[in-house]
Amino acid sequence: MSNEIPRPVNYIADDWSECQTVPDAWNLDPNTREPIHRTVTTAPDDVERALRHAERVYDVGRWDEDARRERADMFERVANIVESRVEDIARTDSLTSGTPIGVTRKVAAFLPARIRAAAADLVTIPRVTALAAGGRDVRLYKVPWGPAAILTPWNGPSFIPAAKIASAIAAGCPVILKPSEHAPGSAQIIVECFLEAGLPSGALQLVHGAGDVGARLTADPRVKIVSFTGGPAAGRAIARAGAEDFKVLQLELGGNNPVLVLDDADLDVTADGILDGMTKLNGQWCEGPGKILAHRSLVAPLLDALTERISKLVVGHSLDEDVRIGPISNAPHFQTLQNRIEGLRNLGAAIHRPARLPELGGYFLSPTIAVGADPAQATAELFGPVVSLHAVDSDEQALRIANASPSGLDAYVFGTDTDRAIDVGSRILSGEVRVNGAKIADLGDDSAQSFWGPAGIGGHGPAESVRVFCGDRVVGVDSPDLPL
Repeated sequence: MSNEIPRPVNYIADDWSECQTVPDAWNLDPNTREPIHRTVTTAPDDVERALRHAERVYDVGRWDEDARRERADMFERVANIVESRVEDIARTDSLTSGTPIGVTRKVAAFLPARIRAAAADLVTIPRVTALAAGGRDVRLYKVPWGPAAILTPWNGPSFIPAAKIASAIAAGCPVILKPSEHAPGSAQIIVECFLEAGLPSGALQLVHGAGDVGARLTADPRVKIVSFTGGPAAGRAIARAGAEDFKVLQLELGGNNPVLVLDDADLDVTADGILDGMTKLNGQWCEGPGKILAHRSLVAPLLDALTERISKLVVGHSLDEDVRIGPISNAPHFQTLQNRIEGLRNLGAAIHRPARLPELGGYFLSPTIAVGADPAQATAELFGPVVSLHAVDSDEQALRIANASPSGLDAYVFGTDTDRAIDVGSRILSGEVRVNGAKIADLGDDSAQSFWGPAGIGGHGPAESVRVFCGDRVVGVDSPDLPL
């Protein structure tokens, strides 16, 4: 199966330009560890050019109905272009993240809907609203913050850039996108689709590289908002840099998401849900299940049910149509997962790896269950097809353990008494709690989610163009009749 992906290039100040190559470094096919393309970066002078251009083109803009409809029409063109490239996006996603192509096709097919949602926000959400002020002219403006640095991860190589770009451009923020150095190809296709639709000058720029390039962007005072999805170490560095000039931050950092299995849980529903969560995107998603806190009577049967299901999974090349789970995305994360599993073993866990692995030479890992470690010490985010399983004796004990080291992002509850399960879920320190399932799509309309505690800063959900990328500005006529 061909692993050819074009070497990434930058798009700066309305022109495509070659990146610098990193000596002796290659992006590898996670299925075989064979080279795909040279690893690239962006020189400091080119980062500076991108920042200057973003600053130069930023304008509050015109946001009357005609202007909003004109920009919404452009988004419709973007969505149509993305639809024509779904297979290209899916294949590139699969070859860089290791996620089976059957899954990446579903993700790619959803991108046009996400882009059209941004267009709908443009049309339906007014950017200027008259406020009640006793007959005086007082208006509330939703104003784009300014140049936005968007830094995206390797586990959602097309969807996360597309979603963040759509919201920021809909808001009117000039965007500088830096995708993960481990998965730059899909983001580049998304940028090509936006540019083909006819963006204004400077609305979108693309730079490639590792954390040093991201650090230059996020520390620069010309950047007014940073939207980042990734690891906690990078998130803390961005927060420290942003504090210097009080940037607006949207940081989604993830965590070791708890799963509470109540004593009345349906075993099949629970095992199916946990397996779905721990294998979706090869387990490489920040909202996936991590630490399972099951009632003591269900630990052994749940382990048996998960082991049986995992043993039947087809693990293989991510471009194989019949594969359920592919390889881990890249060498550093593969090693991290190996270290985390050994860390759980050192905490006293028994390690269960029942899947059969292919002989392809890639970064393959059986979905793994680590049973019996001290849950108070099993706190590290796993971010792969790995869960830890622990026995508890009551709902209250499970809640104490879950909230002692909260992930703050997602949590799960399994139980047949829905009212009880929802009540338990409402007491978990997390932005979202799913009952009896582990899907990715929003639970309901207007399903906004905050990032609690170590999960980051801000949140995500509907109408992000105005909720995240715009600030409020009140302009109006004062009055001597006001009380103070």
